[in-house]
Amino acid sequence: MAKQDQQIKKRRTCRFCDNKETYIDYKDEKKLFRFTSEQGKIIPKRITGTCARHQRQLVQAIKRARHLALLPFVSDTVR
Repeated sequence: MAKQDQQIKKRRTCRFCDNKETYIDYKDEKKLFRFTSEQGKIIPKRITGTCARHQRQLVQAIKRARHLALLPFVSDTVR
């Protein structure tokens, strides 16, 4: 029984749901930069803990920010 208790992991809650944010702004590059890896890839929701709705909004906002050159498509270390 003790092993099962150790294996149970606490589910991460969506940070956008906790803050009651309805819209993820593509102009907030500091917030979006947190959800990209060092190579510039978008971090999946199973790692960040965001819900499906906010993950879709997050991906759309990151792609918009990339097209407007607010975020890089690829980091400088990969080039």
